[in-house]
Amino acid sequence: MTSVRPRIGFLGVGLMGAPMARRLLGAGFEVIAWSRTAEKARALGADGAAVAASAAEAAAASDVLITMLADGPAVAETLFGAGAAAAALKPGSLVIDMSSIPPSLARDHAARLAGHGVAHLDAPVSGGTRGAAAGALAIMVGGDEAAFERARPVFEPLGRAVRVGPAGAGQFAKLANQVIVGVTIGAVSEALLLAAAGGADPAAVREAIRGGFAESRILEEHGRRMLERDFRPGGMVATQVKDLDTALAAAAEAGVRLPLSQDVRDRFVELRDRLGAGGYDHSALLLQLEAAAGKRLTDRPDVAPG
Repeated sequence: MTSVRPRIGFLGVGLMGAPMARRLLGAGFEVIAWSRTAEKARALGADGAAVAASAAEAAAASDVLITMLADGPAVAETLFGAGAAAAALKPGSLVIDMSSIPPSLARDHAARLAGHGVAHLDAPVSGGTRGAAAGALAIMVGGDEAAFERARPVFEPLGRAVRVGPAGAGQFAKLANQVIVGVTIGAVSEALLLAAAGGADPAAVREAIRGGFAESRILEEHGRRMLERDFRPGGMVATQVKDLDTALAAAAEAGVRLPLSQDVRDRFVELRDRLGAGGYDHSALLLQLEAAAGKRLTDRPDVAPG
């Protein structure tokens, strides 16, 4: 007997959420889209999505509710505040929160939803807008094993999902990811600046060290962005600051110091606040390091957002 695909409510169809919703539509799922900016949800109508007038309306019509919102307060407000999505869910529904929020908040949401008879997974992602469009996201999942198995068909069009532990564990995995991303962006920026300052061709240096121990997605993708000075956002500076702030708070709660993360966080904050680049791609950390060094990596003009 052919299993019936769940109807998916998708709350938050912005930079990341829209391509993810399109992947689900392309895989044959029925998707009910909602966004605080109504035009973003309506744009998915041409791809076959139904458009809900409210988060609660999308929740009431869905078997699986995905949230892809800006931060923890936005998720809490949409589920339990004025959005009232949680109250509209049918018992037996599943909420998959793919936003990046504090682990403690994810655990709280899981407990509150359980009181409604609703399962919950925290499943933040990495891979940026390109990974979202290609269905190549890394999906880090916290929650019950049975809920994870139930969600597998939903995750498959989006990327590679790995369950890393109980409620909140997915958010800790995402924080680990963001620590690696933030610190490595800083390392690649400094390395290319060093090469250029010494008279080497930074593009040739990047090519020369690829395939060695320094190889990484950051060197490949963000290193290319730095050389091309293309700072149109995949992952935004403001989001990187939010995630590093969350990581440092979680580390303090766990009694762990993260000095490298603290340093790179402070540099991202300066980039956001003093240089006004909160909406730039996080590879633009190069700009902060260039300002500190008094040198530019290349003479190409910057390609800014918008």
